[in-house]
Parts: sequence; structure tokens; C-alpha cells
Amino acid sequence: MQSDMATVYLGIGSNIGNKEANCEEAICRLSGIAGIQVIARSGFYLTKPAGDVPQEDFLNGAVKIDTTLLPEDCLRLFKDIEKDMGREETGRNHPRIMDIDILLYDDMILKKDNLMIPHPRMHERYFVLRGLAEIAPGIVHPVFGKTMREMYETVVSGKF
Repeated sequence: MQSDMATVYLGIGSNIGNKEANCEEAICRLSGIAGIQVIARSGFYLTKPAGDVPQEDFLNGAVKIDTTLLPEDCLRLFKDIEKDMGREETGRNHPRIMDIDILLYDDMILKKDNLMIPHPRMHERYFVLRGLAEIAPGIVHPVFGKTMREMYETVVSGKF
């Protein structure tokens, strides 16, 4: 735990069961964690899944939180929420009842085996950037130096 408040942007998504209810429940659970305050949230967007695994479309959104928790503590708590909601460890790009990813943590750049900030593929993902462009259009990516709006427009144009 840290004493300073950090602004963190999360990606949330679901493609099993009642996707919207799952996303709403995840946001509610985030709100119930000591040291986390949900500040803003995007709309939810239906998107095609990545990879070659046959599965339903995802419902995705972005959430802005303020927190006193360190990134590793956030990751642990978010994984607990996923597991408590019924997520099974099936591998990358597989169906999941809930997925919570740390996209940005202030302007931190962090590379660890289990956690990379900013999220290493967020700049390629329409569904991530659409939500971020909605709730944080002027936030600058700490590696690419572009705003979320600029990155979203680049992905939409297919030029990234």
C-alpha cells in the first residue's frame, strides 16, 4: 500500500453469460475495495475476440479509478475478483466471464514477469482505446507520447 493517490485506467470485458451484468458486477466489486474509488467509466462496446479460439463476442469498457494501492496489489485484487466471479484459467484469448486489465497507472512504466504497465497491447486494441478515448481523451501514453484520442483515431484509421 502507498499513501499517495494514483490514477489508474482499467480495461474490463466479458464474453460468457450476461456480459453486461458481469461488467456491472465487476465495477461494483471494484467500488467495494478499500483504497479504490471508481471515478469514471466508459460505455460498453461489443467487440470481436482476438485469436483463433471460437467464442462469443466480448463486451468491453474502460474504468478510471483513483487508488492508494500499489500496482502489484491492484493486480492481485483484480485477479481475485475475476476468480470470484467464476473465471477459469484457460489461457490467452479464451472465453472468460471477467477480464480486468491494468492499462495505465499514472505515467508509470513497469516491466515484470506478471505485470507490464502500460498494457503491452493496448495501443493495438480498438476496444481498449475506444473506452479510453471516451473517458480520458487527453491522457498521454507514457511510451508512445500520444493521447488516447490520437491512438484511438490511429487504430480506427488502420495506420498503427
